Amino acid sequence: MRLRHITGSEDMVAGSEFVTHEPEKLKGRWASDVFHNDHPIHIEIGMGKGQFITKLAALNPGINYIGIERYDTVLLKAIRKREDAVRQGAELSNLTFISIDARLLNDVFAEGEVNRIYLNFSDPWPKDRHANRRLTSPIFMAIYQKLLAADGILEFKTDNTELFDYSLTSIPQSGWKLKSVTRDLHHDAAMNEGNIMTEYEEKFSAKGNPIYKLVAEPAGSSKEL
Repeated sequence: MRLRHITGSEDMVAGSEFVTHEPEKLKGRWASDVFHNDHPIHIEIGMGKGQFITKLAALNPGINYIGIERYDTVLLKAIRKREDAVRQGAELSNLTFISIDARLLNDVFAEGEVNRIYLNFSDPWPKDRHANRRLTSPIFMAIYQKLLAADGILEFKTDNTELFDYSLTSIPQSGWKLKSVTRDLHHDAAMNEGNIMTEYEEKFSAKGNPIYKLVAEPAGSSKEL
């Protein structure tokens, strides 16, 4: 889907106090230099309008959250959502946003610096020739494995059947282990516990579409959920 450009979005993102600029300079020092604590770091890759990660940050002050979105037009909407939350009294010092391409994550995070990765309703890139662009492709799984802590996990949600089926194959082929899988998240009591819905999730589930979810960890990890 083609994004509708918002005039001036680049300047507004560049001037926002809620965006961490030049993130590559913080590699290995996110907790200490940005959040000023030693709390775990959770990231959402392709956060869209930011509803999911903003709500998570408000509910979990003991976790540092970084929302990643490469498109300034979309990132601006997340900034506005956060501004609204702050005006309503939310304390969100544990949340920041960055604007980068996911292929550059290893330039921004040190090995083992991230404790959890969220992928929510990622672009399915349906054509076979674009398979390597899918955020659950082996190319990206190798990137995640390097930045993820030894006991870290990845959570992935989508309503796209083809992308989910692809991910069920590509993730194990990339040396990861599937810990939990459901093809109907909202009717799976165990996996739906504490679920925070994204804007897309609300939209698709309202149409009756089942939501798929999987949780994965690098092979050899012993993380218990």
